[in-house]
Amino acid sequence: VQLQASGGGLVQAGGSLRLSCRGSGRTFSAYAMGWFRRAPGKDREFVAAISGNGEHTVYADSVKGRFTISRDNAKQMVYLQMRSLKPEDTAVYYCADDPKPPSVEPSTSAADYDVWGRGTQVTVSS
Repeated sequence: VQLQASGGGLVQAGGSLRLSCRGSGRTFSAYAMGWFRRAPGKDREFVAAISGNGEHTVYADSVKGRFTISRDNAKQMVYLQMRSLKPEDTAVYYCADDPKPPSVEPSTSAADYDVWGRGTQVTVSS
């Protein structure tokens, strides 16, 4: 089982980026998917999550209205579209999966997530 995040980079404040995460090794649609991030000197924090069937999404208050999570189960991909980026969004972003029933609202707790991908760095300059 592997998850691989990509799409990070350097962007100016107000800009946009789209992160991608590819899953492999098991039935992708059976798992909720989440994005978390860790900023320098800070604890890992929840960003967004989506249920296995894609019908339920949940966001951290700090990104609500700016970030959109989506998934394409046929391609085994989950995406995080980030708009109106702020310097405080600078962090390493990680995707992870949660073996929760596909129709259940996804968890915001990192403890519920099973497999974690290697992160991708997002840097937002002011």
